[in-house]
Amino acid sequence: MAVLLALLTFLIVAMVFLAVIAVAGTKGRQDVIKRLEAVAKAEKRGQATLELKLLRDELLSGVPLLNRLLLRWSWPARLRQYVGQAGWKVKPAKLLLLSVVLGFAACLGTPLFYPNPIVALIVGGGVGFIPFAALLIARSRRLRAFEKSFPEAIDLLGRAVRAGHGFTTGLEMIAAELPEPLAGEFRITYEEQNFGLPLKDALLNLTERVPLVDVRIFVTALLVQKETGGNLAEILDKLAYVVRDRFRILGEVRIKTAQGKLTAAILIALPPVMMLLLRMINPGYMRPLFEDPWGRFMLGGAAVLQVVGALILWKVVSIEV
Repeated sequence: MAVLLALLTFLIVAMVFLAVIAVAGTKGRQDVIKRLEAVAKAEKRGQATLELKLLRDELLSGVPLLNRLLLRWSWPARLRQYVGQAGWKVKPAKLLLLSVVLGFAACLGTPLFYPNPIVALIVGGGVGFIPFAALLIARSRRLRAFEKSFPEAIDLLGRAVRAGHGFTTGLEMIAAELPEPLAGEFRITYEEQNFGLPLKDALLNLTERVPLVDVRIFVTALLVQKETGGNLAEILDKLAYVVRDRFRILGEVRIKTAQGKLTAAILIALPPVMMLLLRMINPGYMRPLFEDPWGRFMLGGAAVLQVVGALILWKVVSIEV
């Protein structure tokens, strides 16, 4: 046991050391890599060239060995996309190292309070998922803030076009006058086309950075107007009305489904909470479930059915507009 604890302590210290090296080694290149990423995305849509292939290799970690290991899979790129959508300035490898360190620490600390290896693994997995849960929450909040302010950006763009300004000048005005995260995303779009990227590719990059239905409708309308012509100011006014009306309907749906979501949350939380309360009040009553083989089998089946029921309930109360 002493050798095992020493080995786990060494692994944790080594991972923390690698995380510190990764944080200190890659800060200076992040701005340049972020701007060149737009060119790499445009290359994937069009004809491949040697120069664009040279710009595609973006570091996933400041540690060369870990970076080469992550480049073998496709999911770190998706994780990097989620990090960008959340507005975090962190590499995927740092997030993974933080998750592993927290998971190991929880696995080592749980036996001090509850000496059960299965419980230690479950707690370690749950604690290790905390950074990813925080990432998903931050991404959802940022996208919701963008969606709330998006009609104002379309109105401002329409007024700029009606006043005689160019479309790209309207993008610059949005980046200068509206709050974050709207200003940051439109500033990136303006800088991409200002540095030579075609406007179509810059707008398509916006749809990848902000995966919202309203943004896809906005970009589609602009691309269609660019190909077929028409009154751009009138198109933008109607688009702003549609997006604002859709947001209003979405708010009404959320209000009317709030009671159903609360009921679903109570039904999902009721079985585990009752099990913990009964175990605290009368441990002897719940002991056969954990000690008898059939009891553990029933607990596993109940956990699977609980997850399935939670997914079904959440699907019923989640209505997309």
